[in-house]
Amino acid sequence: MTNRYAVIGNPVSHSQSPFIHSEFARATGEAVQYEKLFAELDKFNEVVGQFVQNGGLGLNVTLPFKGDAFRMAQEVTERARAAEAVNTLTFRDGKVYGDNTDGVGLVRDIVENLDFPMEGKSILILGAGGAVRGVLEPILEQKPAKVTIANRTLIKAESIAHHFAPWGEVQASGYEALEGKTFDIIINGTSTSLHNEIPPLPANIFTARTLAYDMVYSKGLTPFLKRAQSENAGMLADGLGMLVEQAAESFHIWRGVKPDTRKVTNMLREVLA
Repeated sequence: MTNRYAVIGNPVSHSQSPFIHSEFARATGEAVQYEKLFAELDKFNEVVGQFVQNGGLGLNVTLPFKGDAFRMAQEVTERARAAEAVNTLTFRDGKVYGDNTDGVGLVRDIVENLDFPMEGKSILILGAGGAVRGVLEPILEQKPAKVTIANRTLIKAESIAHHFAPWGEVQASGYEALEGKTFDIIINGTSTSLHNEIPPLPANIFTARTLAYDMVYSKGLTPFLKRAQSENAGMLADGLGMLVEQAAESFHIWRGVKPDTRKVTNMLREVLA
């Protein structure tokens, strides 16, 4: 019997999740059918309810519904509670379970795939939106020396720093206050690369020991990574590995099986090339 899963979003046509999960299912021998679900902005609960009624067992949740999924879940994990957002729903025994795999996806890509430990490192995260909230708790679990959140609107960075204080020390900063500072890891959690822009970073913030990581992925280098390359950052990476790793964590939650991720990431990279 094939078990039904899907990704839900608005828009959702661009999602690579069906390809990723289909490859995971093929490689692990799991009987999984995975599809895309589009929901009007005010129809999330209705579309999810219909999916469950038709035998759906789990959903990946993409923008703009991660907050809706958090409110729908009857039980959530610590990392989802910290993020106040859910990207993985599981329907079991009449209950709705919520988790957020974005942060663990990011951490695994950096620590395992890129072999760049976070423990004891200075980390700068750009942006103060949902993408940043989704990854902070797993990052803090890695015990970095310090985490700084930089944002155009300082009060938003301060709000996130205050919210995540129970999980670790997080500092807030405006971009101009970064002048003269350097970091081991700089993560772009803004959407600027989607608009062919970059955050207003001061010059020479990247060094030869810096990992520049963009949570957005693209065919070539994103504008953020081009800037990092121009300042001779030690390592460059986009968010494709994070995408596959967060999907693998969802697959494990649903099926109890950990799929191999490197092959799927390489396949996607070839598609983008």
